Amino acid sequence: MPNISALLYIGQSALMTQQKAIDITGNNIANVNTPGYSRQRLNMEQNNPIRDQNGTMSTGVIAKKKIQRFYDQFINAQLNSENQNLGSWEAQKTALEKIQVLFDDASGYGISDAMTGYWNAWQNLSNNPSGHVERTSMLSAGQFLTATFNQVRDNITKAQDDIDNNVTNIVGDINRTASQIAELNVKIVQVEAGGHNANDYRDQRDQLAFNLSKMIDISSFEDDHGNLAVMVGGGKPLVDAAATWQLSTADTGGVQDVYWQDSNGNLTDITSRINSGELKGWIDARDVVINNYATRLDDLANGIITQVNALHSAGYALDGSQNAFFTGTNASDMAVNPAIVADVNLIATASSAAALPGDNSTALSIAQLQNTNTMSGATATFDDYYTSLVGDVGADVRNADLNFDHQTTMVNYLQNYREEVSGVSLDEEMINLVKYQHAYSAAARLITTTDQMMQTILGMAQ
Repeated sequence: MPNISALLYIGQSALMTQQKAIDITGNNIANVNTPGYSRQRLNMEQNNPIRDQNGTMSTGVIAKKKIQRFYDQFINAQLNSENQNLGSWEAQKTALEKIQVLFDDASGYGISDAMTGYWNAWQNLSNNPSGHVERTSMLSAGQFLTATFNQVRDNITKAQDDIDNNVTNIVGDINRTASQIAELNVKIVQVEAGGHNANDYRDQRDQLAFNLSKMIDISSFEDDHGNLAVMVGGGKPLVDAAATWQLSTADTGGVQDVYWQDSNGNLTDITSRINSGELKGWIDARDVVINNYATRLDDLANGIITQVNALHSAGYALDGSQNAFFTGTNASDMAVNPAIVADVNLIATASSAAALPGDNSTALSIAQLQNTNTMSGATATFDDYYTSLVGDVGADVRNADLNFDHQTTMVNYLQNYREEVSGVSLDEEMINLVKYQHAYSAAARLITTTDQMMQTILGMAQ
């Protein structure tokens, strides 16, 4: 027949199990707002019964060694995938919004206004070809035009340099995150090798993988030992168990490209193999979108330089000389001829030396360039070409905004879905807390009752 001491054992196991359940419930409550935390639950089962000559005796409750973690691997994989795209569009959106400001002519100091002022100055000069005031105004308009082109082009270059800094910084963040994942791999394997669970470490590792996915597109899998392996750049290993591989940047043609380094120190350029994440967004903005703007701006400046110089060099200045109005070949080095800066009388207005000083043919021809189709294969004026460039900048910004908003919605949706599976419900935890508290109190009452029974037996023996 079961003895009284066995009741004490049953009461003790009940106390310890319910206390552990309360501990886990308290941990859930404490981490209700912790990013990436997965709620946990203690699973209980009957302890192994004992058989004796009088039958089978139950021995109470026991807590399973491994604590259940509410986690959906498929949702996390989807979340990482969408987070990669979010990082890419967020980077492009940030980069393009900075560029858009450079093409904003609302202040009256943009390229469009500078071109208009330049053509108007030629028109005014044609009305008084030998006028010193008109020539001085012409010089000022030309200098303002070149300075505006120089400034916008310089700001574009600076924006690309800033992106280079962002690429370098993100690569450093990737390396640090990879090292942290490797450290957690070691801890998880050590804990789970003893038959215990490493739920907290796994949550931390998943959060790091989520953060990493926003920086660069990754593929990952968990091996039989619980290690998370991470690959980047089309299959190059970044993390494998406790080992990590480093990414680095190096100047390639004036921009920072991304390299993967193997265990022997050999470098492989993986820039073109990066398909999403912030790195992809910055690199695409720098090398494709913004570079396209810079090229088109250079083409516009070169078109003005070429067309104006062709007419100006064929014309005659007040002293009968012939010279170019501009120097340079693009928006970066475009400038007014230093000789003209020193002497405005070298501005050519006449089509022949014999017609000086009153001939305005050259000045009129240059002024008429404003409305002449000289760009895009002689299908667009300078203004049309620039308006198209500004329009494309605006369209690209809107596209980046729309995609960023879409990806933000997708990530938020999946995070909410994850919360439904893994998140902590305070209402549910409070119910569990009361349930385990009552069970704990009942177990304590069982031990008290058993103690009283033993005291009764001892009293009978006396």
